[in-house]
Order: sequence, then structure tokens, then C-alpha cells
Amino acid sequence: MVTRILFSLVLLVIAPSVMALTKVETSIEKNPVIEGEYFVLNVTADDDLNAGALDTSILLNDFIVGRTSVGRSTQMINFKTTKETRWQVLLSPKYTGNVTIPAFNINGVSSDPIILQVAPKGSQPQESANLYIEASTNVDEAYIGQLITYKVKLYLAVELQRGVLSAPVIKGATIKQIGEDKDGTEIVNGRRFRVIERTYGIVADLPGEIVINGATFSGDVLIETQRRGGMFGFNESIPMQTEADRKVIQINSFPPSYQGEWLVSDLVTLRETWPEEQTTFEAGSPITRTISLIALNVDENSLPELAMPATEGMKIYPEKPLRQTGVRDDQVISQYSLTAAIVPTKAGTYTLPEIKVPWWNAQLKQQEYAVLPAKTITVIASQMEDNTLTVTPQTQTQVDQGYWPWLTGLFAALWLITLVLWRKAASKPNVVDAATSNPANTTHKANISAIVDACDKNNVSDVITAVQAYFSTVLAKPTTLAQISELSAELSQAISSLQAGKYSQQTHAVNKKQLIDAINLYSPNQQQAKASLIADLNP
Repeated sequence: MVTRILFSLVLLVIAPSVMALTKVETSIEKNPVIEGEYFVLNVTADDDLNAGALDTSILLNDFIVGRTSVGRSTQMINFKTTKETRWQVLLSPKYTGNVTIPAFNINGVSSDPIILQVAPKGSQPQESANLYIEASTNVDEAYIGQLITYKVKLYLAVELQRGVLSAPVIKGATIKQIGEDKDGTEIVNGRRFRVIERTYGIVADLPGEIVINGATFSGDVLIETQRRGGMFGFNESIPMQTEADRKVIQINSFPPSYQGEWLVSDLVTLRETWPEEQTTFEAGSPITRTISLIALNVDENSLPELAMPATEGMKIYPEKPLRQTGVRDDQVISQYSLTAAIVPTKAGTYTLPEIKVPWWNAQLKQQEYAVLPAKTITVIASQMEDNTLTVTPQTQTQVDQGYWPWLTGLFAALWLITLVLWRKAASKPNVVDAATSNPANTTHKANISAIVDACDKNNVSDVITAVQAYFSTVLAKPTTLAQISELSAELSQAISSLQAGKYSQQTHAVNKKQLIDAINLYSPNQQQAKASLIADLNP
């Protein structure tokens, strides 16, 4: 009895393998199809088979074979087990007319062949399909370096499960996506389609013809199907693929008459930005200037580099240029922006030179220029310097009219006394300590320590403040950076380094050694020594 039960169990286990493959069926989703259109070929076998059991190479003569997906299922009803392996193959016919899908032989079991009717392109409205692509370019003819916009619109009348929209394939040109995808809906011949829109930019490098092999889509969509013998439908995922039509663009070379760096566009303009549209500025104070080159339907990398023109009496500290591209009203707008801090070193009237950029108008087929006119500004002395020169006219008038004779005699007497004392002092050896003979030296070390501390913290603003405070103390008057730069060549170089670090976009370490050495090399008594020399020549 036990032996009989064990034998029955063994039969149940080995039954599925004994009941091997008995049937292979093929079907297609529609017939006829359009030339170049992708459709799904279903191959079903009533057994659990390896994915490589189906050989699709027999289709290559008459079809373009796309992605193949494999699915398996197992069911048990009333102790009866059924298994199924299903292949879904994307096919696109190469020819029109009647094309045969041959029979497939799997493990000695063959399917029936299918006669497929292939209609030529254009014989059926594209809008009747569930999925298709439309592609367009803004021009049919362009120049080397000109931006060609290639717009792709994917139409879906079925639910998208997953998919990939691939860029067109082009030889002899560069291509990149511009902006983000747009997702919307359109009504086409009464049918509602989901529309995914994408824009590419194409720039050709050489003259001649370029062939744009259309953008492609490959993915899975959900299709409502009816169960056999059932009342209700269900959504089934099937693969789909489509491709846009091929396009040919003629690329022209540079016009022989063109002069300057090549730039081709539909419109080019130059703009500048000033702080609050001022025309009068203070010496030593930075002026932020931004120059922008804006072009229509141009790749940002095709825009030429700009340089902030140098002007005598001004120091320029440019930042890193910025390139940007965007899409607005279906037009590609590219911008090159250059920002710089301009520091006038002394008062006066300055003219910033004109900036001119040549470009080729692709619409009018002629050379034009984007021009930024010359700009004149006025630089006044710093307010700190002006305050030290203020004189009260009323007091001067009273001195001139009432006390001048008395003051003249007093000054003459004081001059004689000073001359006698100076000659006596010159005849005696100087035994006074140098550190105590110059009162400015008592503040020298204290102010230097403040500068050193600011340098150690690498805070350019604090260093500049400490340097101005130090020289204002030494010179006994408020002092600007421009005035400090005029004291010596070493100080001029050190101040220039500080300003470069303050107004540059990149972080620079303070050159502590250069600054301290320049301060130590400067003697606060240089101006007094010159005055004494004049007095010696005029006793």
C-alpha cells in the first residue's frame, strides 16, 4: 500500500516534465501595418522554456528586430498544472506588400506562418496610431556654428508604463538637449493624446549636408485586452517602439566678406549694468560693472569671450564669466556675462572705451555689430581727503587784514631763534635714543600688531582698515588707499594685492610678508627730510 502511494507521488512530480511542449502559437496585434512602423509579434509555447529557445534570426531578412521580452506563467486547476512561456518581439517591416512571418520551430514543435500586409508610408493617417513621433527643425539651411533647434513631440494615446526617448543620431555635428521636457495634451482628429515635447540644439562643424536620423522612443505601454471567455478586460503591458522621419540640412561655410570672430545668430545685443545708474564716483571706492552679450538661437559655447577694456587711472578686477542658455517663446536665448570691480585710483574724468562685437545676421545674410557706446564718468576725491583741506574763509580774512604785520614780525623772530638753536644742536653729539626721538614710533608697533592680526585671520577688509588706521596715525591725517599707494612703490604693489583679493570672486590669501615689508621700508620722515633740505638751501 505504501509503495503504491509513493509511486503515485512520483508520477505527480514527474508528470509536468513528461507532459512536455506540445504547441507553439504566433499572433500579431494588427494587420495590415505601415512600412517602418513597429508592431508586436507574440509567440506562445505551452511549457516552461528557456528564453533562448526562440530563435529570432530568421526574421532579419524582412524585418528590423527590436527588443524582445519574455514572460512565464504556471497555473494549477483541479490538480492539473499548465505552464506557458510567452515572447513579445518588436518588429518593423523593411518592405511593402505581402511579407511572411515564418514558422518558428521550438524543440521539434512548429508554429504556423503569418502573411503580413505592409502598406507604404503615408497611406494611413499617422494620427490613427496609438503612439507616434513628430520632429521638426527651425531651418532647412544653416551656417557652420549656427544653432539648429530640433523639436521632438511624442504622441501617446495609451497609458505609458515606462520608456526612453532617445536623441537623434548625427554625424559631423554636436547635439545636446536644451531646457526641460514639456508634458501636456492635444486633441488630434477628435482623439486625446498625451504629448511629451523635447528640444535639442544641433551645431554643425563642417560645411555640406548633415543627415539627422530621427529621434526614437522605446518602452512599454498598457493596452486593455479581453480575457478569453470573460466579460471583463484587463490592462496588459506590451512593448512599443517608434521613430521620427529622417531630415537633411544643408550647412554653408563662412561668408568670405565676414570680418572678426565668427558668430552667427538671428539677433545679438550688448547690455551693461551700473550701480543705480551713477556717473560720479569716489576715488578708491569700487564700481561694479556687468557687461552682457545676449544672442538669439545661439549655443552658449559659441558666444565669444569679452574683455573689460583697460583705462588709465583705474584698476580692474574681473570675476569668472558666466554662460547661460534658456528657452523662451520657442526661442533659444544664450547669454555671456562678465562682471568686474573697477577701482579708480585718483580724481578726474574718465572715458570707458566703446565695446563692439561683430556677428552674422542669418536672417538678412549680412554682417552687423552689437555696440556698447563709450561711457564717461567723473571721479571725485575721497571725502576723508576733502575734510583735511577745509579752510574757514572768515578767519583767514581777519588775519590778513588785522594781524598780518604783527604775525610777520613774530615769525621772523621765531625763525632767527630756531636757526640759532639748530646750529647749537648740530654741534653736539646726538645721544637721544632713536626709539624715543620719534613719537610716531610709539604707535608704530601697536598699529603693526593690528595689521599682523588681521593678516593672520586672512580677513582682507580688516587688513585694509588696519592699514588705513596705521597710516592715518603716522601721517596725522585721514588717509585713503590711493594716497597710501603713492607713498612708495612697495606700498603700491602691496595695496594692489589687497584690492585684488578683496574684489576678486575667488578667495586669495593675504600676502602678509609683502605688506609688512612694504610698511617697514617706508619712512614717515621722508617728507620732513625733503623740507629740511630746502631749508638748508635757503638759510
